[in-house]
Amino acid sequence: MKNVVFISPNFPTNYWQFCRELQNNGMNVLGIGDCPYDQLTPELRESLSEYYKVDSLENYEEVYRAMGWFIHRYGRIDWLESNNEYWLERDARLRTDFHITSGFQVEDIPRIKYKSRMKEFYQKAGIPAARYHLVEGLEDSLAFIQEVGWPVVVKPDNGVGASDTHKLSSKEELGAFLREKNPDVTYIMEEFVHAEVNSYDAIIGADGEPLFETGNVTPNSIMDIVNNDDNSIYYIVKDLPEDTRAAGRAAVKSFGVKSRFIHFEFFRLTKAQKGLGRKGQIVALEVNMRPCGGFTPDMINFAHSTNVYKIWADMIAFGESRVPVGEHGFCAFAGRRDGKPFLLSHEELVERYASRLRMVERIPDVLSGAMGNQMYVGVFPSKEEMDEFYRDALAERP
Repeated sequence: MKNVVFISPNFPTNYWQFCRELQNNGMNVLGIGDCPYDQLTPELRESLSEYYKVDSLENYEEVYRAMGWFIHRYGRIDWLESNNEYWLERDARLRTDFHITSGFQVEDIPRIKYKSRMKEFYQKAGIPAARYHLVEGLEDSLAFIQEVGWPVVVKPDNGVGASDTHKLSSKEELGAFLREKNPDVTYIMEEFVHAEVNSYDAIIGADGEPLFETGNVTPNSIMDIVNNDDNSIYYIVKDLPEDTRAAGRAAVKSFGVKSRFIHFEFFRLTKAQKGLGRKGQIVALEVNMRPCGGFTPDMINFAHSTNVYKIWADMIAFGESRVPVGEHGFCAFAGRRDGKPFLLSHEELVERYASRLRMVERIPDVLSGAMGNQMYVGVFPSKEEMDEFYRDALAERP
């Protein structure tokens, strides 16, 4: 029996399903988290062989002791994972310290976490990427902007999501950013790309080949959603475009990905852009060596009539998966922001789309910045029907 340690299995709340499928495959599933045991959901408690509560997952010594306890109790740990961007570096350090070779090690972190380091691996894959500059001060930033033009985007070189991301359109905005930025953070500045975000989402086997592939589209900017308190929309595609598939597979090879659930983000240009390509072309954005956040795994299941939690657990247990993929559709996410004067009330929207909706839930506060406060997830056979749903979900009274 393989021993699998799952870090923070209670968050996001849907991640207990990874643990359940590991257990169903005969794995010994051991959880480490900072949530009290009696506050774990019954489904999660039933999916774990044992749970070790720490006061804080930020405290490495506590987590280290938890690992030591599990090894004392159960023997060698075969696999360690959180599937969570925030803990990628912690996961790698634990694997390195405890000689767990089934995942990224400390030495792998720079290329998979630092946006500036990702560029060279995208370029090796033949995928164009936006020009960039690591910010030092005003003069060097202006010199870069002289080359690429306004606006530019600045964000932490090692960051999670769209937090602390800024679009700068003038020297005054640049000066304000430089005065207010976190002095302990290294920022990357990139030329602005006119595009929508298209992703390659896949479960990659031990041989580096995909066991499952799909993708999603985010028509509006996550940066704008966070900074402007906008509503949020994105959707799982009915069929993965071939150019996204090709770019995703090439990036997987370049980054040396094996045995992982991944979310690689690309720009699809909405107009031709010098140095990047023609309208509609795929351009690199960034790699995420974990599933797309929040409830996206469930949305993938709805869109493709499958179970990615089990495909992932099969990859760990057996190195392959024969989980069927059924009828395809578009799976749409609409995240409403509290306080907006929506044309349709919550009750009216739910009643109108009752046959299409699969999830209607409040979004946890920690995710609401990028996703809104109230979510609606539905499946639609055509893009036209999905677009009508978005109009109804987000239309506001004048």
